[in-house]
Amino acid sequence: MRPERVPILKQLVLSIGQAATSFNSDFRGGVAMAQKRSIFEDVTSDQRSAVTPKPGMIGRAQKGRGVIVGWLVALFALVLVMIVVGGLTRLTDSGLSITEWKPVTGAIPPMGAEAWGAEFELYKAIPEYQLQNAGMTLAEFKSIYWWEWGHRQLGRVIGLVWAVGFFGLLAMKRIPTGWNTRLLGLGLLGGLQGAVGFWMVKSGLSGGQVDVASYRLATHLGLAFVILGLIAWYVLHLSRKDADLLVARRGREGGLMGLTGGLMALGFIQVLLGALVAGIDAGRGFTDWPLMAGRFFPEGALDLAPLWRNFFEDAGLVQFMHRMSGYVLLCFGLFIWWRSRRSGNLSTKRAFDWMAVVLFGQMVLGIVTVMYSAPASLAIIHQLGAVVLWVVLIRARFLSQYPIAQSIQRGHG
Repeated sequence: MRPERVPILKQLVLSIGQAATSFNSDFRGGVAMAQKRSIFEDVTSDQRSAVTPKPGMIGRAQKGRGVIVGWLVALFALVLVMIVVGGLTRLTDSGLSITEWKPVTGAIPPMGAEAWGAEFELYKAIPEYQLQNAGMTLAEFKSIYWWEWGHRQLGRVIGLVWAVGFFGLLAMKRIPTGWNTRLLGLGLLGGLQGAVGFWMVKSGLSGGQVDVASYRLATHLGLAFVILGLIAWYVLHLSRKDADLLVARRGREGGLMGLTGGLMALGFIQVLLGALVAGIDAGRGFTDWPLMAGRFFPEGALDLAPLWRNFFEDAGLVQFMHRMSGYVLLCFGLFIWWRSRRSGNLSTKRAFDWMAVVLFGQMVLGIVTVMYSAPASLAIIHQLGAVVLWVVLIRARFLSQYPIAQSIQRGHG
């Protein structure tokens, strides 16, 4: 080690707070060479052995983070719109209007009377038309066709935005180390989502079905929430410097993290149950609350054979499960909010305050939606509420894992 570096290392070791906020790979290498590792025991072996970056690499990485965050926020907004449009497509019974999956050529809608006639004939061959919409006019068909076409077109736009952003950032070497696979994974999940979407549609094209299979709809919506959640987590992560996160991790609250992870799992199950409710219009069958047609447990809820069908196809049982899961989610969420009062970090407390407010609001909104027989407007707002709750849960868990630094005075405020 060169002599002129010795005073610098001593100053950094003595001023550990300043060193933590300006931590970089060059300094880690110097510390590793001097075998002074006790101060940074929570640093992983990969981080301790990192190679000193070349001149200019840090500047490009910092600029790249801001660009990536902007790109991810755009993707987040598009996926959010996609969820809303998907919900409206389901509510307008438009999802089966396009019977073929053409990822590329399907971007061009029918041109001219002959093309529209051919598309309409394909729709007439499926059970939904024959059993539910017989006698539909071409004009009526066009109205549902455009909903489904818009839904699929938005999926193509999302794929294009991802591809241009990812490969552009990759070519410009703006992606930080370790993020290539994660960002590539988003694109792969997006492609999988397209395939799952048609797998869902295919379930309603034969076998006497007038709607898509509810469990396939739940899979489709669940994957959308996974993608949305990953984007939100990546935005939170990339919005803060690695050095800041490294120091913040030392103050993480493991118990709160674990509890919030469990709450996220329950929240995800509730989303899946909500999709089952939407898939068979179960939200319109029992409009009283807290009982269901005057009973705690709906009559005839287990009459279908085999037994497992009731959990997917019986409107009473599906809505009952959604209600019970909601009660459990609310109680567990309020318990975690109470547990978060022990946190010494104000920003973490506030994150859990918002979680409790949104959770309670979503519960009330769900009750109102059922009591008004799930009109399209309330159903979509309820779905948006699920997205907001999902994001605030992710943020609360992130801040319990990476709390924001604060002054002692503020922490007691």
